[in-house]
Amino acid sequence: MTMRPTKKQKELLDFISNFIAGHGFGPSYREIQKGLGYRSVSTVATHIDNLIARGHLNKRNKSARSLEVNKQEDEDGPEGKVRPEQEKWLVSLIGQRFSEVESVGKPTTKQIDEMYVLVGALKVLGLEAAAKAFIGRLKIIKDKV
Repeated sequence: MTMRPTKKQKELLDFISNFIAGHGFGPSYREIQKGLGYRSVSTVATHIDNLIARGHLNKRNKSARSLEVNKQEDEDGPEGKVRPEQEKWLVSLIGQRFSEVESVGKPTTKQIDEMYVLVGALKVLGLEAAAKAFIGRLKIIKDKV
């Protein structure tokens, strides 16, 4: 398990990520030094070694321009982004709730409203396919009223 990077470490990780995205390969220590305004290459080396030890960076084959930023398990990426295992769990829970309401003879208005909220939450989280699947079930539930 890795610890979250400090602000300075995050700045360095972002610099490396952006450099790789723009150039297709990792930056040299001198490019990092100039890009972040460090006073010496040894400062860069120390920071890089610390990030490698903490699990935030990889250095392939210990060669030049081979730095890679590791994605952390607790990083979700953009706000609201759901990982596949979270999506499966969430859709399963909502499916159970829908089954409970479907098993009731005549659902209440409150139960129908709750189902709309759940479908809306799926849309907000970017799970459009799951939301569409539940909308069909929601129409059937609503028709019972």
